[in-house]
Amino acid sequence: MASMTIRNLDDGLKQRLRLRAATHGRSMEDEARDILRTALATSESPAPNLADAIRARVVSTGGVELDIPPREPIREPPDFAP
Repeated sequence: MASMTIRNLDDGLKQRLRLRAATHGRSMEDEARDILRTALATSESPAPNLADAIRARVVSTGGVELDIPPREPIREPPDFAP
């Protein structure tokens, strides 16, 4: 099995972990393992691409119909001659 060291852990966070572990009757290490196991077991898979992620966020607001302007002839290029 692999091991991991967590550095620069906030004192308040460490205290909350210690209290949570004591409440569940286990060590801080075992509590941290359980938290990681639970968090990673229920994670959602990311959207396949950015467009799908945006669509999923705004689908509840409904759609918007945009008017597409008609095409116009191509302009003449500017003349930069002196």
